[in-house]
Amino acid sequence: MKALTIENLHVTIADQEIVRGLSLTAPCGEVHAIMGPNGSGKSTLAKVLAGHPDYHVTAGKITMDGENVLELDPDERARKGLFLAFQYPSEVPGVTIANFLRAAMQSRLPEGEELEATDYYAKLYEKMELLGMDRAFTSRAVNEGFSGGEKKRTE
Repeated sequence: MKALTIENLHVTIADQEIVRGLSLTAPCGEVHAIMGPNGSGKSTLAKVLAGHPDYHVTAGKITMDGENVLELDPDERARKGLFLAFQYPSEVPGVTIANFLRAAMQSRLPEGEELEATDYYAKLYEKMELLGMDRAFTSRAVNEGFSGGEKKRTE
């Protein structure tokens, strides 16, 4: 079964250990919430998963579908779905939602493989229907004039 697995993770920043012995498994398709008091390492864990260079794993391992996440560059992690979304995302004037999402999907394909427009729009409209979004939304510029809810649905 596909999963994100963390085993006995220890993380430091500026020689201070923040995460001590964390282990968890998140099977594919499940939603998990990381909760805890301020300073307990929630943000540190997220930044380590995304590959932030200031955080150092001193022990333990992280695998996703059996692959060692710690050996992947941040851009490789992002293509596999490990990234941080901004709480207040920036507007991107001139770049439509349709073009932005197509570029994101294209980046996940093997090099040299092209995303066919018909396949892309079929998948896009299917997901938009699941979210209750109007197709006209795809012609809007990324986050430009979006409500908070529209920004979250776009993420």
